[in-house]
Amino acid sequence: MESIYLHSLNPNPNPNPLSRSTSGPWRSRFAPNLRSSNRLLRIRRPRSLAPPLALQRRSSDHDVVVVGAGIVGLAIARHLLLHCGLSVAVADAGVPCSGATGAGQGYVWMAHKTLGSDAWQLAVRSKQLWEEMADGVAREGLDPQHILGWKKTGSLLIGRSAEELTTLEERVKVFTEAGLRAEYLSSSSLSSMEPALEVGKEGGAAFLPDDCQLDAHQTVSFIEKRNKSFAPEGRYAEFYNDPAIGLLRSDRSGAIEAVQTSEKILYGKKAIVIAAGAWSGSLMRSFDVNAPDVPVKPRKGHLLVLENFNEIKLNHGLMEAGYIDHQVGTSSDSATADSEQTLLSISMTATIDAKGNLVLGSSRQFSGFCREVDESIIKRIWDRAGEFFPTLRTISLDSLRKRQIRIGHRPYMPDGKPVIGPVPGLPNILLATGHEGSGLSLALGTAEMVADMILGNSPVVDCTPFSIRE
Repeated sequence: MESIYLHSLNPNPNPNPLSRSTSGPWRSRFAPNLRSSNRLLRIRRPRSLAPPLALQRRSSDHDVVVVGAGIVGLAIARHLLLHCGLSVAVADAGVPCSGATGAGQGYVWMAHKTLGSDAWQLAVRSKQLWEEMADGVAREGLDPQHILGWKKTGSLLIGRSAEELTTLEERVKVFTEAGLRAEYLSSSSLSSMEPALEVGKEGGAAFLPDDCQLDAHQTVSFIEKRNKSFAPEGRYAEFYNDPAIGLLRSDRSGAIEAVQTSEKILYGKKAIVIAAGAWSGSLMRSFDVNAPDVPVKPRKGHLLVLENFNEIKLNHGLMEAGYIDHQVGTSSDSATADSEQTLLSISMTATIDAKGNLVLGSSRQFSGFCREVDESIIKRIWDRAGEFFPTLRTISLDSLRKRQIRIGHRPYMPDGKPVIGPVPGLPNILLATGHEGSGLSLALGTAEMVADMILGNSPVVDCTPFSIRE
């Protein structure tokens, strides 16, 4: 075997069963970033040397190995376990919900999605699958809110300027024509629905009553429990706090056949799926010479959580219209990378979580994998929320003792689309990353798409926009 060691602070590899030609029109999305061999950061073990015998004894065989135990990785495992007879292993350098999944607000929303965008149908399908999961929990005689933190709160996308209101009215019209329930609310109607909110006489909102939210920790716990139920029959295994450090090639075929972690070798007979979130880009840059550079990068976010905060009440999930523009970075040019480090955007988002806490957000910035809390950003989030909720302006942020700060790193792609599909030049490897702030809402649709690729099924949603192609 040949071992390729991945040089990353948080390595995470994953394979795919589909082998594609390294030429053709489907690779153009990242073709300009193909690297020459002298830029590869890797250490090769001579083909004549196998991994240490002690490590070989800790090897295990699986049909699919998923690297990454965020919501996307766990959902992929769940879909395969439920819909076919394949065995699945999940490996992660940490534990579930220790990354972006556990740091979000739990939106399963269509309000801020754009009809006609490449990700629209994936969002529609994924929301349908989330609703089916919640319905399935209810059919078992369980409460989806208790099990998943599931609530059909509806969403309010709020505008205050004439330009924003025009955009919202058009958005409502387009949504309605597409078959979604949507309504434009004037300032007076909005005030009656959310008395704590103040947007001025000229304000308004797009209201989508069928939008939902869930609790990531509760939902991941539920998915994990169901995945583990397949362990007694030998179909599921998980390896947490065990970072992936290499990929192993077959002596016979040269194909990637296993993931080497710090403790084990995990063989994936059909596929290895890389669902490592914001770390996926650094992993891909450690791969083989012919693999394109997938420019996934971390985009740090802060959320402010106020425990048992009773000064304002919310009946729906709220988001200012400017959030839509802030989802996309200002530039994908690598020459501006240094300036992007300081690029910061703040958008008002507000929800009540499953525990009754007020969750305020949100920030976006490029600052690498830094996890330190920036109190100046928290202050800006608080001040921005005060522009919409007058009561907050009468309260000092420093006086709030029962508060938490959530920090996560969204996997950002410059073109705003996730990457889902086979990796050229790396047979049997599949990539599922780059969902930015929509990983939770798009997770189940992504899982179905990946499973269909592995099984050779006809896709429910066109996967072409998300592939690596020329």
